[in-house]
Amino acid sequence: MLSSKSTSPAGSRDERFDGLLHMVRRQFGVLAVLLTTGAQDLQRFCASAGPIVRDTLPDLRMPLPSDANAHTLLLVPDISRDEHLRNHQLTKTFPSLRFLAACPLQAPDGGQLGLLCLLHDQPRELDAEQQKGLQEFAQLAVGALLLKESDRAEFELPSESERRKALAIVTSGTGVWDRNMLTGKVNYSSSWKALLGYTNNEVGDDAAEAYTRIHPTDFAYVLAVYQEAIDGRTEVFEVEHRLRCRDGSYKWVCSRGKVVEYDCAGKPVRMVGTTTDVTAMYALSEQIQLKAALLTDLTNEVPGMVFQNLRQVHGQYSFSFVSIGARDIYGVTPEQLMQDADILHLIIHPDDLAAYLGSLEASARDLKPWSLEYRVVLPGGGAAWRHGAARPRALADGSVLWHGIITNITERKLIEAELHVLASTDSLTQLSNRRHFMQHLESELARVQRSAGYPAVILMFDLDHFKAINDRWGHSVGDLALQHFSAILCRQLRRTDAAGRMGGEEFAVVLSDASVNEAKIFAQRVQDELASAPLDHGDESLTLAVSVGIASLHSTDVSAEASLSRSDKALYCAKRAGRNRIECY
Repeated sequence: MLSSKSTSPAGSRDERFDGLLHMVRRQFGVLAVLLTTGAQDLQRFCASAGPIVRDTLPDLRMPLPSDANAHTLLLVPDISRDEHLRNHQLTKTFPSLRFLAACPLQAPDGGQLGLLCLLHDQPRELDAEQQKGLQEFAQLAVGALLLKESDRAEFELPSESERRKALAIVTSGTGVWDRNMLTGKVNYSSSWKALLGYTNNEVGDDAAEAYTRIHPTDFAYVLAVYQEAIDGRTEVFEVEHRLRCRDGSYKWVCSRGKVVEYDCAGKPVRMVGTTTDVTAMYALSEQIQLKAALLTDLTNEVPGMVFQNLRQVHGQYSFSFVSIGARDIYGVTPEQLMQDADILHLIIHPDDLAAYLGSLEASARDLKPWSLEYRVVLPGGGAAWRHGAARPRALADGSVLWHGIITNITERKLIEAELHVLASTDSLTQLSNRRHFMQHLESELARVQRSAGYPAVILMFDLDHFKAINDRWGHSVGDLALQHFSAILCRQLRRTDAAGRMGGEEFAVVLSDASVNEAKIFAQRVQDELASAPLDHGDESLTLAVSVGIASLHSTDVSAEASLSRSDKALYCAKRAGRNRIECY
């Protein structure tokens, strides 16, 4: 160990740096962190985190390059192998010291204010990302030094908002895109373009242009996930990747989409989706370990609610820190939440409360990150969606402490719901499309197989002489005929029934808890209303007719396709026997 002492002479240390240095120590997992002041020739103790005591630490002359600046780091992975530090004054004072990383603190005029040093008793390395992080912490230390050094008052200090900006977790909204596979065109919403810093006229609609914005490292992965969705191997296209902004920088985004239209051969022709900036979550996971004193100024600028939550050993929860975002997220003040954490039980949607509490318990038990989407009920605002994310840390007494953020994802959920409707609905008739209807049919078959004696029936409908309608009056009239029939069909359905367009002029209906005879009565009602309500087109009226095939769902069916095939065969018999008929398998 560097030293077993933990106290310093009165007034010998500058406590205003404690929060920052303890945060640096936790971030890098080192034995100690040291902050010194002075030029390269002579460094003097200023503050520390870890087992370092001022009265044992000599003034230091660090072997930095003569042109050292804010971007020059002294990295010594193993002091025992470094000829400059092996016999250095610091090493003689602390014989167990094996690793040193020192980052100069550069003043606005280019001079050196001091050093921020990482010390450890084991050899180690710092990768490029860690080196960048150490430089960022050094910039914070510079700001803190300048705020208090009256003899440097002539320097133009950064504003409070600029310092917050250096730490803040930047969040933004969601953009929508619509891709046509046939034309290769992609339409973007204004919010999507603004996400990357573009105006409406600066983004083209060509898919090839879209590919150029994907980070080269992510390109193959994004295309592979996209192809899986196109091939139907995944229901939703979802991938996190980087996109190039207008200024040349890259943002981390989460892209989600669904195929919402298919051609007559079942090939996808259109995909609609959203792009959400998730850069803030990446930044948050790295910087949420700030102490509450430093966190207060920062988190009040962050959209959402930043919090520190403690689960005591006996299971009681309490908030030790809550940002002002609690007003928007939960409709209560930070003080109310910190006084009584259980008021959330009245705010979280009753249907989601068990999942909320269970997920926290699982995170505490396994010490794995907490992440949950759930609903809240706010006074006068109805139900809204929230997303919680936090990292747990076990404390010495057995309790668990989380640092995290709650964000408002209501808008994203609404967009996803709209995408679900687009992906499951036939755009012409507003009935379920084939894929969604087959999912409902599979669920109904499972109910038949679970419940002995439970009856269910499937009916296949085919508009008679539909090709002749298209040939005589055109496809626009044919579309009106399909919509006319769909409206009649829907009026006959019960709440538990389902109908879908299977393709062309073919439709299907599944009747829950119904016999074949009841299905025949249903089909006859549809035929009768279709005959009595012709489709008006100009001065003419088109009387439509439909053939129907009926089959029961059997508990022995291996899949819904088996019952669908039987109703198809019955429909074929109805067509062959003269049309406008009802046949049962």
